[in-house]
Amino acid sequence: MKKIIVVVFFLASTFGFSQEIALLKYSGGGDWYANPTSLPNLIKFCNQNINTKIKQKPATVEPGSPDLLSYPYVHLTGHGNVVFNENDVTNLRNYMVSGGFLHIDDNYGLDQYVRKEIKKVFPNNDLVEIPANHTIFQKPYSFPAGIPKIHEHDGKRPQAFGIFIENRLVLLYTYETDLGDGWEDPEVNNDPAEVRQKALKMGANIMHYIFNH
Repeated sequence: MKKIIVVVFFLASTFGFSQEIALLKYSGGGDWYANPTSLPNLIKFCNQNINTKIKQKPATVEPGSPDLLSYPYVHLTGHGNVVFNENDVTNLRNYMVSGGFLHIDDNYGLDQYVRKEIKKVFPNNDLVEIPANHTIFQKPYSFPAGIPKIHEHDGKRPQAFGIFIENRLVLLYTYETDLGDGWEDPEVNNDPAEVRQKALKMGANIMHYIFNH
């Protein structure tokens, strides 16, 4: 019964109802609260440009909370350690299988920790690189080369990885791009306007994908 209710709730968001997204407050010592202006700015951009009706202030939710099932999109970011306990793992898996979407955005230094936690959630599914022709890079804004580079760290190419369940992307892991930095207020990272626009447009594509799949 819970699964049916959750799916209906998520589907309702595509028919113009106000929706809320959330930031994941995880354990382990990492700064889950990094980039405090990023989600509000992304929400504002999406509501103004792709006709979403997302509540302006994002919620905060813990991975083991039953409230997790209320949000069609949950965002995880930070620079340090991430630890999911057994309850977190089960709840996160149920959330994504039931229609939820987890976006992990490496804010530099997260990679070595978060990959092993993803494997705990989906031990039988490998992270795969998402090809540039995937719909998440096509609508409503075109990114023919795939995930854009927003913030430079180690000179590596930006990559988008995913976990797919029955051909539906349920977990997006953006690496060496730092979309969240591009979503923040202009004075935080002093990114040029065109770089911030790329980040916000890619974020809008993520939201479009969620509300239409």
